[in-house]
Amino acid sequence: MLDITLTVDGVTRPLAVDPRTTLLDALRERLDVTAPKKGCDHGQCGACTVLVDGRRVLSCLTLAVQQDGAQVTTAAGLGEGDGLHPLAEAFLDHDALQCGYCTPGQLCSAVGMLDEAGRGHASHATADVAAVPTLTDEEIRERMSGNLCRCGAYANIVSAIREVAS
Repeated sequence: MLDITLTVDGVTRPLAVDPRTTLLDALRERLDVTAPKKGCDHGQCGACTVLVDGRRVLSCLTLAVQQDGAQVTTAAGLGEGDGLHPLAEAFLDHDALQCGYCTPGQLCSAVGMLDEAGRGHASHATADVAAVPTLTDEEIRERMSGNLCRCGAYANIVSAIREVAS
């Protein structure tokens, strides 16, 4: 067992983990943080997406020991106080969820994606990689393509993200 410390949603949490423990399993099974979901456990669905030091991470593919000392933000930690994050509000307003299983990962991915776009990072859909990206629907779809929704709420997810991006 190795001793590590994670700051999860603003709370510093020490724990001892087996070096093979994924960040997702450490969060869910050891720290009782259930916002990130275990979907495929292979990094293909995005349900486990969290922000680590502000960057999008698939927590099922990341070892907890690699994140020792990191700031981990889950969908539960996105809002301020009792208020919802603007993206969570937009998801509700645009009916961008059905069963809700993928929603925490979608929200964390969208927050990370908006930050990446704001810093000028291009995507595969960006026509001019030297220009500041314009978040068209095509850009949003491409940037969110690692997050799957089995219910098919994609059109409303794109609308919600577009509203917050503008």
